[in-house]
Amino acid sequence: MKHSIIKTGLIAGTLLLAAGLFFANVNKSDASGNKSAGSPAGMSAKGAKDKQAQAASKMKGVDINSASKAELKTLPGIGDAEADKIIAGRPYPSKAFLVTRNIIPRGIYEGIRKQIIARQK
Repeated sequence: MKHSIIKTGLIAGTLLLAAGLFFANVNKSDASGNKSAGSPAGMSAKGAKDKQAQAASKMKGVDINSASKAELKTLPGIGDAEADKIIAGRPYPSKAFLVTRNIIPRGIYEGIRKQIIARQK
């Protein structure tokens, strides 16, 4: 009985390790721009480039302390009024201050929080 429990645990651990290595390899190939096992077979090169450009722009982020009104309006849920409020309330020590200072509603903030940053000068 004790040996069967140990064998089952070893087999489960081995399967988990193998799955982890597989997914790590898939993620590595995604980061390098190659097609991965999880990518759609019909994706064109242009579609892949567009997806990479979107990911790069999301990683860079829009700086709420220095972005122009036009740049702020590219964010989903941000219109003229919200962009004007953001510009008027500068500087922000943190991007969370958009909600704590009642500049934008929490729902809009949750939608854009991964796309914005608050750089300090």
